[in-house]
Amino acid sequence: MNQHLLISAVPFSTADAAPLSTIKSAGISYTLNPHGRTLSEEEMISLVPGCHVIIAGTEPITAAVMDRAPSLKLIARVGIGLDSIDLEAAHKRGIQITYTPDEPAPAVAELTVGLAIDLLRHVSMSNRGLRKQIWDRPLGRRLSESAIGLVGVGRIGRLVGLHLRAFGARVLCYDIAPDLQLSARDGFEWVDELDQLIEKSDILSLHVPLTEKTYHLIGVAELRRMKKSAVLINTARGGVVDETALFNALSKGEISAAAVDVFESEPYAGRLIELDNCILTCHLGSCSVDCHTAMELKAAEEAVRYFKGQPLRGLIPVGTVAFNPGV
Repeated sequence: MNQHLLISAVPFSTADAAPLSTIKSAGISYTLNPHGRTLSEEEMISLVPGCHVIIAGTEPITAAVMDRAPSLKLIARVGIGLDSIDLEAAHKRGIQITYTPDEPAPAVAELTVGLAIDLLRHVSMSNRGLRKQIWDRPLGRRLSESAIGLVGVGRIGRLVGLHLRAFGARVLCYDIAPDLQLSARDGFEWVDELDQLIEKSDILSLHVPLTEKTYHLIGVAELRRMKKSAVLINTARGGVVDETALFNALSKGEISAAAVDVFESEPYAGRLIELDNCILTCHLGSCSVDCHTAMELKAAEEAVRYFKGQPLRGLIPVGTVAFNPGV
C-alpha cells in the first residue's frame, strides 16, 4: 500500500531546499499545505484522509482530524509546542509524536532580548510616533540597570538569562523544577515564589509550555503585582497570559508596556492591537533562517525514518501532557 505524507507546517523549506529535498530523495509521496498559512481544523480534516505521517506546525490536530486519518501513525512537529495537538487522542490511536525542542531556542532567546531592548528604549513607540510627525525623545532604561524575571528556565529561558548577563542585567529565576547548577556564580538568582519574582522584576519574561497549570498563569492578580514601570514579554505560548487582563492593565497604566509574540488564537485580531504601549509580532520566535531550517530538517528526517521502518529519535517524553482549551 502506498504511504503518504502531509506537510501542513508553513513555511516549509522556503529558505533552504534541504528539508523538502530530504523527503523527495527518499521517494516519499507528499502533499504540501496548499494555502500558504496556518490551516484551520476544517482544512486539516479535508487534507488528512489517506496520510500516514503529518509534518505539523501550529495548526490544530484534534481528535476530529485524527478520525479522518485512520492510517495516521506519526505527527512530526516542526518546533517544540504541543498544545495544538490532542495528545490524549493521539495516544489512544497509537499515533507517535516527535518534536524538535532544541532547534528553536537560540532564535526565540534572541528575539526576547531584542524585545526587551525595544521596550526599555521605546524603539517601536518612537517609530510609530515619528511616522505621525511626533518628535518625542522619551528617557529609557538600560538592561544593566534592570532586573529581569524569567518564568521558566529551560532551554530558552536559560539562553535568555545568559544573553542578558552579558549586558550586566540582574537575572531572577523561577521554575517549578529549578536547575540549581545555574547558580549565583553564573549570575542567576533563584526566587522561591512566583509572586516574589513578579514583584521584583523590571522585565517579566515568560518561557513555559502551555499546560493546565500555566493557562492564564499571568492574569489580573499577577499583573497588579508588577511594578507600574515594569514590562511583560511573552514569547512562550499565548494562553499563558490572560489577554483581556493584559489589555486592561496596559490601558490603565498598571504596567508600562508589553511585547507579545504568541496568542491564544492565531492569527491575532484582538484589542491589544489598539494599544501603542504593546508590541505585537506574528509568532516570530523561531523564525530565523538557520533555526527554522534546522527544525524542518529534523522533522523531515523523522518522517523518512518512519517510512524506512527505522527508530524515531525525537519522540516526546513519555507522559507528556499538553493543554489547549480549544481542543
